[in-house]
Amino acid sequence: MPIPPPNLDDRSFQDIVDETKRLIPRFTPEWTNHNVSDPGVALIELFAWMSEMVLFRVNQVPERLYVHFLNLAGIEPFPPSVAHTDVTFWLSAPPERPVVIPLGTEVTTSTSATDAVVFSTVREAVAATPRLTAAHSSRARDEQTVDGREDLAYPGSAFTCFGSTPVQPGDAAYLGFDGSLAGMALQLSVEATAQGIGVDPLNPPLAWEVWTGEAWTAVRVQSDTTGGLNRNGEIVLLVPDSHASLMLAGTVAYWLRVRLLRPAPGQPTYQASPRLESIRPAVVGLTVPAEHARRLGAENLGRSTGVPAQEFKVGSVPVAARRDGEVVRTVTPTGSTEWTEVEDFSASGPGDHHVVWESATGVVRFGPRVRYPDGTVRQHGAIPPDGAVVQVSGYRSGGGAAGNVGARTLTALRSTLPFVASVVNELPASGGVDAETVAEAKVRGPLSLRTGERAVTPGDFERLTREASVEVARARCLPGTETSNGAVRVLVVPHVRTGPEAHTIDDYALSAPLMRTIRDVLEERRCVGVGVEVGTPFYQGVSAAVLVRALPGRPAALVRQRVMSEVDRYVNPLTGGPAGTGWPFDTDLTAAELAQLIEAVEGVERVEEVQLFAYDLRNRRRLGSGQDFLHPEPHTLFLSAEHRVVVR
Repeated sequence: MPIPPPNLDDRSFQDIVDETKRLIPRFTPEWTNHNVSDPGVALIELFAWMSEMVLFRVNQVPERLYVHFLNLAGIEPFPPSVAHTDVTFWLSAPPERPVVIPLGTEVTTSTSATDAVVFSTVREAVAATPRLTAAHSSRARDEQTVDGREDLAYPGSAFTCFGSTPVQPGDAAYLGFDGSLAGMALQLSVEATAQGIGVDPLNPPLAWEVWTGEAWTAVRVQSDTTGGLNRNGEIVLLVPDSHASLMLAGTVAYWLRVRLLRPAPGQPTYQASPRLESIRPAVVGLTVPAEHARRLGAENLGRSTGVPAQEFKVGSVPVAARRDGEVVRTVTPTGSTEWTEVEDFSASGPGDHHVVWESATGVVRFGPRVRYPDGTVRQHGAIPPDGAVVQVSGYRSGGGAAGNVGARTLTALRSTLPFVASVVNELPASGGVDAETVAEAKVRGPLSLRTGERAVTPGDFERLTREASVEVARARCLPGTETSNGAVRVLVVPHVRTGPEAHTIDDYALSAPLMRTIRDVLEERRCVGVGVEVGTPFYQGVSAAVLVRALPGRPAALVRQRVMSEVDRYVNPLTGGPAGTGWPFDTDLTAAELAQLIEAVEGVERVEEVQLFAYDLRNRRRLGSGQDFLHPEPHTLFLSAEHRVVVR
C-alpha cells in the first residue's frame, strides 16, 4: 500500500482555541471572562480560523512535492481527445457540374454563439455525377457467372436483377461505375415492372453493398420508394468512405451490388426476379468525415531573443493533435525554417531544429541548455535566431466530451455553400474525452513508471490497451500458451454509445482504425520475441423468460418496460454485473440473482418465475431449454438478447 503523507501540523480549529485560552492566565491574568460572548474570545476564534486555513495549506506541501516529482519524471496530463462523426451535405438538386465541399467547412448544433458545438470537415470532397458502365447478375456462390447484360448503356435497357428463376438467397445484381462512389449519397432512379412479386414492399430482403478492396461492405439505405425494385421510384444510398475497383466477369469497374437475403421467419420473398427497364444514377449529397475542432490559420507567436529555452503560446487552446502541414516555423529575412515536433529534447543535438508543442496548454518550447555533472554544457535543440518571427502554419483547436453530440444534431452551416440545401449527421459523434485531471495523472504516474512503458505482465498489456484509444472500454490479456504458439492474446471491448437495450453483437466489433492503433501501441512496447494478437471476446447471448406480478394500479406495459431495461443493463459487457462496470469474465449468471434484481424494480410486487436461455446472436433464436443458471465458456461475456416478460 502507498505510504500516507504526514500532516505537518495536525491541530484543528478547536485545538488552537483551547491552547490560546490556556495561555490567557499566563500573559493576561486580569482577563477572567472567557465566555463565548466576550469580544476577546471572538478574536481568538477568528485568529484560530485563519490559522487553520494556513495549516491546511501547509499540509498540502507533500502533495505539491509529489506533483513536482511527476513533472520531473515527464508525467503530464493527457490533452482532450477530439470527437469524430460523418456529416452529410444534401444538395438542392443533382449537380450538372462538380460541387466542392472545402476542407474545414464548419457545421454546428446551433446558430447561437454561446453554446454551439462546432465541427469542421477533415478533407475536401467533390460531388460529380457517376456514369453507369456495366451491369451483371450472378447466382449464389458464383459471382463470376454473368447472367445479365454487360456494357449497360446509360440510361440503360431492361435488366433482370437476379438472373433466371427460381431466385435463392445469395443471388445478386452488380452495377459497375466508371469512378469511385466513396462518401456519396447516391440516388438511383429506377423504372421497373412489377415482376418480383411476393415480397413485402416495405421490408424487402435486400442488402446493398460496395467493394472496398478487401470485402463487400454494407451500404446504408436512406430511402426506397421502389417497393423492393418492383415499381418506378428512387433509391437513396449512403455509400461508405471507401470504394475500390474490381475486375468482375472481365470488366474493371467500381461495383455496387444488391444481394438477395434469406427472409426472416414469416417474411415472404421473391417468386420471380425483379426486372428493371432503366437505372439513372445521380449524386444528391456527400458524406464527409468531421471532427470537433475549429481550423485556425497561420499565427505569429512573437520574436525570438536568441536565448535557450524560449516559450511561446498560441491564441486558442486546447490544440488538437497535429496533422501534416501544421508545423512551427521561424521566418527571417533570408527565408523560413520548419521545426520538427518532438516529445522532449532528450535526444536533440545543438543543430537539430526540434520543438515541443504542448497540446493542453498550447505552449511552444524550444530547446534548453543543460549543464552536466562533469561541467560540460550542452544545448538540446537549436536556438531560433535573434529577431526571427516564430509562427505556426495553422492548427486546430477543440476537443472534449462536449463533442459527443447525438445523431441529427449538427444541422447548421456556419457559412453558406453553393448548391448545398442542408446538412446533418446521421450517426452520433464519439471519441471526445475531456483533458486528464491532475488527480487522474497522479494515479497513472506510478503505473507508468513501474514498467517504464513496457508491456511485460498481463496488467501492462491491459493498461496500455486501455490507454491506446478512448474507444477502448475494457481489455483482458491472456498469456501465451502452446495452442497460441506463445502469442499473447488481448481481448478488447469497445465503447458503445447507445443504450444497453439497443446493443447488438455487431456493435462490439473492432473497427480497422482502432485495431491498427492498438497493434501499433503494443508492438512498440512488447518484449522481443513475444507475439501479440488483438481480438474480441466471445459474446454469449442470454434470453430471459420472466413472469412477474405488478403492484395494484401499476400499468403492465410500464412495469414490463422497466424490467426489460433493468435486465438489459445488468446482462451487458459494459454496464452489467454487480458493480455496473461490465459483466465479469468467466462468471455464471443465475436465475436467482436476476430475480433479486427484478424484485427491486419500481412497480413489481413479486417475481414468480425466471428462466434463462442460451441465445444464438447471429441467427436470432434460442438454444435448448430453460435453465436456472448459465455457465459461460472461458473468456466469454454475456450479452442480452430478446427477453420475454409477462406481467400479471
